[in-house]
Amino acid sequence: MLETFLMAFALMLILEGVLPFISPRTWRETFKKMTEIQDNQLRFIGLTSMLIGLALFILVS
Repeated sequence: MLETFLMAFALMLILEGVLPFISPRTWRETFKKMTEIQDNQLRFIGLTSMLIGLALFILVS
């Protein structure tokens, strides 16, 4: 189980690093826009992301 968790974590890091590697300017502009969004909107984005991830996880399992 620990091995699976570490593999998932490694994959997350790889995916998170793709945009800054390919297009740092776009990533920086997007990050600046994210700092201007209200907390409730960020929470909604985070919740939506988690729910999509959970649905994909259940679908694949």
